[in-house]
Amino acid sequence: MAIDNQATKVITGKVRLSYAHIFEPQSIDGGEEKYSTAILIPKSDKETLRKIQAAVNAAKELGKSKWGGKIPANCKTPLRDGDEERPDDEAYAGHYFLNATSNYKPGIAKPIGKGPDGKTKFQEITDTTEVYSGCYARVSLNFYPFDAKGNRGVAAGLNNVVKVQDGDFLGGRSSVNDDFANEDFDVDVDGEEEDFLS
Repeated sequence: MAIDNQATKVITGKVRLSYAHIFEPQSIDGGEEKYSTAILIPKSDKETLRKIQAAVNAAKELGKSKWGGKIPANCKTPLRDGDEERPDDEAYAGHYFLNATSNYKPGIAKPIGKGPDGKTKFQEITDTTEVYSGCYARVSLNFYPFDAKGNRGVAAGLNNVVKVQDGDFLGGRSSVNDDFANEDFDVDVDGEEEDFLS
């Protein structure tokens, strides 16, 4: 059965990034350095979850040629239940999550409006503080079969990230407003000045 690359590709709805290492590659558990992020998908986003399941199934079909002609009984899949696997992590409550990686730096951008052709235009994000663990994005993923050291399954490849909304930092990092909103500072604030943090 021939499967084209589009069958294993997914553009998510609005998801939240966690453990985002998308500007610089990182080594996880002493392994090869890769770009990576965990993606938190709300359980209410049935459409994204449906697309991921279809892409995982397509990748399993592709994997048959690696796996001796059939899908292994213990085939690993990338989507996991945050309520079951991270019961103590509030950010994962009510979400499924997966880890996506790439050997190459993903495209990182934000939408800036529509062009004359009606298509969305994007601006590349180079400021490493603008996309972080806790912000919201739409992500382009590609699912592919693997066979490594006896482990067989489907993994998620990270293609591109489009930031769509700020969110609270994950991982204990707080914002300036969180830290200092209730502190007194000896400064004169002109009522006409814009609050640069708002």
